Amino acid sequence: MKLKLILSLAVMLMSVSMSYASFPVERATTSNVSVEASVIDATPALVTPAATSTVAKQMSTALLLWFFLGAFAAHRWYLGSPVGWNILFILTLGGLGIWAIVDLVDIITEKYPGL
Repeated sequence: MKLKLILSLAVMLMSVSMSYASFPVERATTSNVSVEASVIDATPALVTPAATSTVAKQMSTALLLWFFLGAFAAHRWYLGSPVGWNILFILTLGGLGIWAIVDLVDIITEKYPGL
């Protein structure tokens, strides 16, 4: 009975600490920025069709690499991930498949750092 209680508390503690660690919060800093500069920064950047097509090409290439050579982290090498993380990805078989699925979702939603 004590062992079940200790294990359940340990699992609860780990799940709570992991949930806080996976959602970083950026702190707002105060700065003396003029109104004109903040208005310029608030306007959305214009996206040219050429920039959109290169992102689409990168995304399609990354998806094909993920599908055919995902076990060798080819999509990660292509998008410029750090070498150590790529090797760890290969050694752990894509984090037992979890990292691979996360990479797929990030590539599809265009939120992968290399896109």
